[in-house]
Amino acid sequence: MIEKRKQAWLSAAGVIALTAGLTLAAHAAESYPNKPIRVVVPFPAGSGADATARVIGAEIAKLAHQGVIVENKGGANGFIGTEQVAKAAPDGYTLLLTSNTHIANKFLFKKLPYDPIGDFKAISLYKKPTPLVLVVGVDSPFKSLADVTAEARRSPGKLSYASGNSSSRVGAELYKQLANVDMLYVPFKGNPEGLNEVIAGRVDMMFSDVTACMPLVMGGKLRALVVTGGERMPSLPSVPAAPEAGLPKLEIGSWGMFLAPVRTPDAVVQKLNDWVNQAVKAPTVQRYFANNNGIGFAGSRQDLEHFMSSEMDKWGTIVKRANIQPE
Repeated sequence: MIEKRKQAWLSAAGVIALTAGLTLAAHAAESYPNKPIRVVVPFPAGSGADATARVIGAEIAKLAHQGVIVENKGGANGFIGTEQVAKAAPDGYTLLLTSNTHIANKFLFKKLPYDPIGDFKAISLYKKPTPLVLVVGVDSPFKSLADVTAEARRSPGKLSYASGNSSSRVGAELYKQLANVDMLYVPFKGNPEGLNEVIAGRVDMMFSDVTACMPLVMGGKLRALVVTGGERMPSLPSVPAAPEAGLPKLEIGSWGMFLAPVRTPDAVVQKLNDWVNQAVKAPTVQRYFANNNGIGFAGSRQDLEHFMSSEMDKWGTIVKRANIQPE
């Protein structure tokens, strides 16, 4: 009898604790936010992600009636800033704005100081995949993707490609698989360093995000050969899309998302999802994307979860087929 009473008491205590917890979470969501929101960007100041965080953050600040502070925590392939958010208080006041690097790192490194999926809760996908651009120096003999492929097949392992981030590396590896060629991987700390080496002719080519290479293409320092997508880009109307260049499956791009620490209350995360979606539709953000070749996206938290799952499969398959050994 005593044991039964003890179990009943423990059960009742558990219900009371759970109810109290839910009440506190609901109250926290109701009053959220009552102080500035911090958005951590795990890339350097001046990067595309940094600029995007500031543009979208300004719109979120209007909707939340609170300041939005953007902090750059670059370095270590995004580990520093991402780990900081994973370990932050799950109260909605510390968020992560990141990219496909978040997914790719799971396959490119043996051990991460956080779980890319388990330590985070999806808020919103704010940008659809934007194609990469294959660029060479203006003095390069290559005038088309077919030229590159022909030379790579003629001299396996002779040509080199620069890589400043996971997108540029995995983009090149996908091309190698589809064209059945071999090239030398030359890593750099970031895209600017890699592009400078391509301009100088010390590295043959690079699959670059469009924001980084566009000024150099327009300035006559780089030649764009192909974009990794199904359609030509409005800003590069003379550059063929992958299907026109003979590789219709050469489709990969960079995208962006907002994440929160995994135990952040659902009600708070839903508020943030609503604000991000409204911000993406704002005229200032739409102009920003139009000027930087981005495609904004407003969707549900479930949209991001499904998208991340499909991207995990896609990037994981490319990395495994390339036999890239995790560092």
